[in-house]
Amino acid sequence: MNKFILTMVVIRIISGSIEIMAAFLMYRIHQLDKALLINTSLAFVGPLVLIATTTIGLVGLSDKLSMQKMAWILVGVCCLFVGVLKK
Repeated sequence: MNKFILTMVVIRIISGSIEIMAAFLMYRIHQLDKALLINTSLAFVGPLVLIATTTIGLVGLSDKLSMQKMAWILVGVCCLFVGVLKK
C-alpha cells in the first residue's frame, strides 16, 4: 500500500477514535456544561485532521501535479477554511 494513503488512513482512524471516545465520555459524564466543553475541544481536532490529511495527500501527488494545479488546490482549501471559520 502507498505510504501516503496509509498515513492518511491512520490519521483518520485516530481522529474517528477520538470522536467516539469523546461521545462515550459525554455520555458517561452526563453533564451538559462538560459535554459542551468536550464537544468544543473536538472542534479543534477536525480542522487539524483536514489540514494533515490534505497536506499528506498533496505531498504524495506533488510529482504528478503541475504547480498551477497545486496552487488551485491550495486556493480551494483556503476558501474552505475562510467559509468555515468566518463569522
